Amino acid sequence: MERQSFLKDRLIPIGTVIVAIIAIWYAAAVFLNAPFERDNAARNGETITFAEIVPKTMAQERPVLPAPHQVAAELWDTTVNKAVTSKRSLVYHAWVTLSATLLGFAMGTVLGIVLAIGIVHNRAMDRSLMPWVIASQTIPILAIAPMIIVVLNAIGLSGLLPKALISTYLSFFPVVVGMVKGLRSPEQIQLDLMHTYNASSAQTFWKLRWPSSMPYLFTSLKVAVAISLVGAIVGELPTGAVAGLGARLLAGSYYGQTVQIWAALFMAAGVAALLVVIVGLAHSAVLKRMGARA
Repeated sequence: MERQSFLKDRLIPIGTVIVAIIAIWYAAAVFLNAPFERDNAARNGETITFAEIVPKTMAQERPVLPAPHQVAAELWDTTVNKAVTSKRSLVYHAWVTLSATLLGFAMGTVLGIVLAIGIVHNRAMDRSLMPWVIASQTIPILAIAPMIIVVLNAIGLSGLLPKALISTYLSFFPVVVGMVKGLRSPEQIQLDLMHTYNASSAQTFWKLRWPSSMPYLFTSLKVAVAISLVGAIVGELPTGAVAGLGARLLAGSYYGQTVQIWAALFMAAGVAALLVVIVGLAHSAVLKRMGARA
């Protein structure tokens, strides 16, 4: 009974959506890649039918839109067939980007929590700092990333740290917003009860506000860890980096290797999904530890 329910409620709907996406992708690949085949045939003084165009659009070396099987083959070749230490391995490049992502995510999380605690407990910080926190996210990251890289390189800081700082810039914001909401989530009657017990501010924080903020924190962390990966990739673009998923995207765009670009994009999506799953598992473990029902 449970197996039938799983198939009906989860597997069949998800499978249907995936099949539809792949079908649309193949159709789009034929449509976008067909003009090249027609032009190629015209230059050779030949005529080409639709039945001849379709298989050719599925095997172009530099297609406008690679077919799903081309991306899958590139992913398999660059993850399984290449040694992880090879600079042609997506695993190697993913690890370079992941290192900056995790460092930036850690710094962004700490910064966000500290700022949220200050905002909740200090009215002056709430009125003065929170608007600036919000305003900071109105600056396009593509505009500020090169500035950060250039400034840090000028003072001798290069490599991992500049990319991590860009990830920090993006990831701290959802943590601040989520933690402010979480730390303020206890109802007034609960705060009054702590006051009745003559609890200090520290006791109220650790025994009421902090536990109440956990669901909000982990929800924010899921957003923060994904956007931190985006920050690390963006940080690799203006530096001319030779390693990292951003470097793969840049190299693919330089040489027109669209299959390489799409493979790197899927690798980045897979890394982001894995990070979100890990944060989700940590969320479940913490809530279970706190006695929450599954």
